[in-house]
Amino acid sequence: MKLALTEAHALVCDTLMRCKVDPAIAKSVATALVTAEAAGQGGHGLRRVPAYAGQARVGKVDGFAKPVVDRPYPGVLRIDAQYGFAYPALDMMVDMLPDMARRQGIAIAAIHKSHHAGVMGLTVEKLADQGLAAMMFANAPAAMAPWGGRRPMFGTNPIAFATPIRDGDPIVIDLALSKVARGKIMAAKQKGVSIPDDWALDVDGNPTTDAVKALEGTMIPAGGVKGAALAMMVEMLAAGLTGAQFGHQSSSLFDDKGGPPALGQMVIAIDPVAVGGPEIMDHLRYIADEIALEEAVRLPGRRGQNARRDAEIQGLDIEDDVIAAIDAIK
Repeated sequence: MKLALTEAHALVCDTLMRCKVDPAIAKSVATALVTAEAAGQGGHGLRRVPAYAGQARVGKVDGFAKPVVDRPYPGVLRIDAQYGFAYPALDMMVDMLPDMARRQGIAIAAIHKSHHAGVMGLTVEKLADQGLAAMMFANAPAAMAPWGGRRPMFGTNPIAFATPIRDGDPIVIDLALSKVARGKIMAAKQKGVSIPDDWALDVDGNPTTDAVKALEGTMIPAGGVKGAALAMMVEMLAAGLTGAQFGHQSSSLFDDKGGPPALGQMVIAIDPVAVGGPEIMDHLRYIADEIALEEAVRLPGRRGQNARRDAEIQGLDIEDDVIAAIDAIK
């Protein structure tokens, strides 16, 4: 089905509001999901609506929770998401952190009692659009084992980075520390299709092409032992230092079973001029241009940025099974 961005946004809002979500919060969530869909990240887009709606309906995520902010130090923002959706807390961070970073040169936001962080590249890009370099770390329900183990301890634990570029779109890097994002396996399960055998292991530690068995088992880390070590680093930053629940303590983001996931996110914003001097934007532009000199090289973030621009004009192509799943939510 072809939907304009405004139609998709209204569809998500209306669905969530029927499932015990405050209108303002539904708007925040819908904006995040529709923007993800427009960027070509369907696993973090409208496919999430049934899980989000089901969790709100039973109270696994509090659809009326408004984040509470504390500023214990001039450069530190601490946000309690109150077991609600992550997006209102992230919206608050985007509103407050830039001014703090410009005043201090650097500022940090620590979010706890949170939920699914969505496409984190979109979040750090908002900070880059305001002239800041930004890094973001988030933990997720356990889906990967420490290297050499079989017990899931870490989530796919994504990392995102963005930096402004003079007279151009920001460079945006967004990656999960599993070989692929878990949302891709969820999408394969919903479609009833197989997955490559190097994405995940079943509960016995064997490679699997079955998406259901993959979700029951563990994800394969990107880069082997190095990816597993980075996943541990993100766990310490996003959950250990914020006071959020660790991945192995958190319930699934894909169903309405269990208590709130209570996950954590950490965002660091840096004023490039403060650390690099007045000519730093030209310096950043130079390296971006050098990297892009080869015809086959595309700067990270460009695909999603171009897709979003196209979606503003052409709308979104939403798969029939996604629409059917949303329509089935009463």
